[in-house]
Amino acid sequence: MIPFSILDLAPITEGGDAAQSFRNTLDLARHAERWGYRRFWLAEHHGMPGIASAATAVLIGHVAGGTSTIRVGAGGIMLPNHSPLVIAEQFGTLESLFPGRIDLGLGRAPGSDQLTARALRRNLASDADQFPQDVVELMDYFSATQRHAVRAVPGAGLNVPIWILGSSLFGAQLAAALGLPYAFASHFAPAQMMQAIALYRSTFKPSAHLAKPYVMLGFNVFAADTEAEAQFLATSMQQAFVNLRSGHPKRLQPPVDGYLDRIGPQQRALLDQIMSCAAIGTRDTVKRILKAFIEQTGADELMITSQIFDHPARLRSYEITAEILEALG
Repeated sequence: MIPFSILDLAPITEGGDAAQSFRNTLDLARHAERWGYRRFWLAEHHGMPGIASAATAVLIGHVAGGTSTIRVGAGGIMLPNHSPLVIAEQFGTLESLFPGRIDLGLGRAPGSDQLTARALRRNLASDADQFPQDVVELMDYFSATQRHAVRAVPGAGLNVPIWILGSSLFGAQLAAALGLPYAFASHFAPAQMMQAIALYRSTFKPSAHLAKPYVMLGFNVFAADTEAEAQFLATSMQQAFVNLRSGHPKRLQPPVDGYLDRIGPQQRALLDQIMSCAAIGTRDTVKRILKAFIEQTGADELMITSQIFDHPARLRSYEITAEILEALG
């Protein structure tokens, strides 16, 4: 069976703070390692009241240092915010500290609003368009036979697997052209998922990094011991999406009864699209939905995300999902 991995957004819950978020993240990673998940990824976001992983490389180091075997990485680093050399040095450092366990997923979105992106001291007019060149430059810094006169120390000659992340056809084309693994953000932008997968697979060029296409897909899971509890837990994520798309991001809110009945048709349509890549329910329900999704997409790996307010309930959701993986295998 295909491997399952975890995308943790390091949620800051209403009434909580970043310090508690980091404790929960490490606790989840330790459980994930025991339950057999392959990777534990964290994502770069800035200026988001409910997401604590802005200093992504720092948090990756915290998680890798508190675990032993699970791969830890970025899903992803938003490269337009950074100099490729700086990222090469950061992830060269991580790979030197935790050899054979570090992944580097790259995206071209700012991971923030435009005002925050400007505060990151990057040239917004050209940085997104420069993304393919920046990826190639970053890959060169890790090469043992690099072309640049400037060297990444540490970084040069280290094997840090690079992934291209995307929610549109652009990332699929780039990953295929460079012969890199591709992670599609179907957990929050599923509209072009099937088209992007087909484009990536049909145009993939084998490389020294990867011999054949490899597709990872994001998927939301809210698993619980009863259907009602799972539906209840999912309302925290549903509120988060509506708040974000309304321009009012907040800390992760507690779940509420009957949330879908309280929102308008526009908000409901938004959630219906996002929840097309989600499984909500008991073990049997989630197993059936996951199995159908894997058969539909031919995914090589699933990246599971569970935006659940209560930490023990989030652990239980991931535990049930791990049991499903074992059963499917």
